[in-house]
Amino acid sequence: MSALEENQEWEAVNRIVFPTTDAESTLPLYVVNWTPSHPDPALFDARESLEKVTFSSLSKRQLSGTLRNGIFSAQEASKTELPAGSVLIKSRTSIELAAGQHVSLCTFFNAFPASYWQRWTKVTNVRFIAKVGGVGRIVVMKSSARGIPSPVTTIPVTQEDEFVEADISLSGFMDGGFIWTDMESASNDSLTVTDAQWQVPTQERRAPHNSSLSIAITTFNRPSYCLNQLQTIAAEKNLRDHLDTIYCVDQGTDRVQDQPDFQQTRELLGQQLTYILQDNLGGSGGFSRGMYETVKAQKSAYVLLLDDDAITEPEAILRALQFSDYATRPVLVGGGMLHLDNRTVLYSSGERFDASSAMPAPATGTHYNHDFAVNPLRDTPELHKRINPDFNGWWLCLIPTEVLKKIGLSMPVFIKYDDVEFGLRAKENNIPTICLPGVAVWHQAWHDKDISRTWEEYFAQRNRWLCTLMHFPVPSKKFAFRMLYEDAHLGTKLLYSAMKLNHMALRDLTEGPEYIVRCLPQKLAEVRKAREGFTDSLVLHNLDDFPAALADYEPTFIPSDPKTVTKIGLKSVISAFFSQSSGIKDTHPQVSIMSKDVIWPAFNKVSSALVTTADGNGAAWFKRDSKLYRKELFRCVHLAANILKQWNKLSRLYRESDFCSINTWQRIFNQSSK
Repeated sequence: MSALEENQEWEAVNRIVFPTTDAESTLPLYVVNWTPSHPDPALFDARESLEKVTFSSLSKRQLSGTLRNGIFSAQEASKTELPAGSVLIKSRTSIELAAGQHVSLCTFFNAFPASYWQRWTKVTNVRFIAKVGGVGRIVVMKSSARGIPSPVTTIPVTQEDEFVEADISLSGFMDGGFIWTDMESASNDSLTVTDAQWQVPTQERRAPHNSSLSIAITTFNRPSYCLNQLQTIAAEKNLRDHLDTIYCVDQGTDRVQDQPDFQQTRELLGQQLTYILQDNLGGSGGFSRGMYETVKAQKSAYVLLLDDDAITEPEAILRALQFSDYATRPVLVGGGMLHLDNRTVLYSSGERFDASSAMPAPATGTHYNHDFAVNPLRDTPELHKRINPDFNGWWLCLIPTEVLKKIGLSMPVFIKYDDVEFGLRAKENNIPTICLPGVAVWHQAWHDKDISRTWEEYFAQRNRWLCTLMHFPVPSKKFAFRMLYEDAHLGTKLLYSAMKLNHMALRDLTEGPEYIVRCLPQKLAEVRKAREGFTDSLVLHNLDDFPAALADYEPTFIPSDPKTVTKIGLKSVISAFFSQSSGIKDTHPQVSIMSKDVIWPAFNKVSSALVTTADGNGAAWFKRDSKLYRKELFRCVHLAANILKQWNKLSRLYRESDFCSINTWQRIFNQSSK
């Protein structure tokens, strides 16, 4: 070690942590049982992936062998679960292995994201340090972008209360890779590891000192959830050492300040809580208020947008903050979304905006809903490569204050696509989004929501196309097709109220940015009013309030290749368009359909259906109206053609407007407060 290296200071940027609550449902995100690695042959040679398997060429014996190997692999994967009594979590930062145990920290929360640190910072070396006791060994491991693991160094542990460390070069990780530790206790003695950390030299930090942040939380009638979030932050000393204030923007009628423990939490946080009452301006209005106040206060280097109903891993916030300090330029640092009801499932690790569909999609090379309990990080090579998303959801996203000053705040759009558009706007200004592994919150998953059956459909469709107009100035026939596709799709499911909201959304786009700003406070009421009178929007909470359905729907659709599914779907649209069927006068629903089965094949040749809601709290009686379907489709054709005709003008109008600016939001807040 050189004299310079001996004198340089090191700072912990990833503290190895363990769950002290809900461990039974989250432990695979922190620590797993060690098993031998079995890399797939395709990892060594990409040409292996070019050859498809033709099952028709397999003999019965060969097919049996293939299935047997699959079962063996599944059994091996199941061994990653820790045996009962093998590991004791002593605290958030301390773990004890019983004699003869072997575990791995190649997990979502405890593997060091080496690739991201090599790509986005000047750090060239990382140090592992920990306090250990007992007898055993710690093996420092690394992986490549292919996901192939290899040992770096072995640290023997032979005595109590010993401090150990190892320096690892951050080289060879440009395309991907992690660094982690595997821990093994002696056959006749336990092993304790405490305060393990990944450290980096402070001289490589871009920020002149440890930066501070403000946290923006917006809430609407979720007071208990929001209070839990405040209490979680209040209990984390390490986080509070970097915290200026939490802007808790309460836009509801059921106030957080009226919760029994709020005053105690407020006293505990002191000046680190700024409680703001505001008219309901939606998520964009709530988060923008937090951004606006942060810029105005001129104290914080960053503002963290954090959902009120998320469960937070506090260490994740610190990791995002410290990574941002070391990044060579301003970046947006986002976190993944883990399912609240399936705690080991990662919904998203950064997303992209697909211009061909004008919809979000998984970041290139990733997929939605990965379960780390079934496929741990160590055994999922595709998750070891570094990804480059377009945007990150605002369940957790850290934004530098200087970025807000440069590109403005959120679109004033109430809800939906504000995070997508902001990420695209930042990207156009050379400010990338990084979804940092090891940073995430638990949030309610989307499968318990169906926005096409709520007022949210209006904002989703309007803002989706607004986002597209702002960032894709050249029109495409694909855009018109997608507008028609969405409308036709809604109609095949008998969702005529959603078709009306879709048309309302397309029409409002042509009114321009000033209209979008002006209508922000009252648009929700208009949208709710527009849904009235449709059978699919009339939800009752007791099934006995409806006549009994004549039959239960049973899925009979035969899975096919994507092109065939598309063709069948088009035939379904044509059939619905020319149908003379009507369920308006039905005395009983023809079928009952569970919310999980609400896709277009379920409604083929159905005159009416009793359909439960996605949240499981009600149902509505959908009734086919073929004349209305044809009428609404023709209306959509006209609207889509009109938007495509005006696309260049509208795109320029929105792109050149200042409706995302700090000044525009200041005007909105001033008018709202009146």
